[in-house]
Amino acid sequence: MKASPDAIADLVSNASSGGPRNAIGFVLWRIMHRYQREVDRVLLTLDLTHLQFVTLVLIGWLGRGGGQITQADVARFGDIHRMQVSNIVKALVDKGLVCRERIPQGGPARSVAITTVGLDRLRSALPAVADVQQQIFGEDGKPGGDLLNLLVAIDSA
Repeated sequence: MKASPDAIADLVSNASSGGPRNAIGFVLWRIMHRYQREVDRVLLTLDLTHLQFVTLVLIGWLGRGGGQITQADVARFGDIHRMQVSNIVKALVDKGLVCRERIPQGGPARSVAITTVGLDRLRSALPAVADVQQQIFGEDGKPGGDLLNLLVAIDSA
């Protein structure tokens, strides 16, 4: 049986925020997908997806001190499922952007590091992604900007 429009209207008025544009989750969902689509578009010429880019940046960031990092470290820091990180790293290894090695006495753990080819790719990708961020979020999305500060506070809570 089909729900009546009155029952739907009652639910929306009494049990929700009154509609999609009033629901922060829905608005964030749309903005995130718009951002991801735009990043995917600018990274297409660099043969990277948004998630591959994020993973490559995380590997570079976590490895910047020269210490050994693992796929699990990347997964934890990026809040990405371990299996998804494993699959993305495999694709990045196939592209020559990342190298991966088993850790002696580390069981299934693998260390990951960005390659010189991966670093060169990031040199091209980072400015392109920064341009997308500027277009979508403006000054508020830059370091010290109100939007970024608010999102960091929420993420840290």
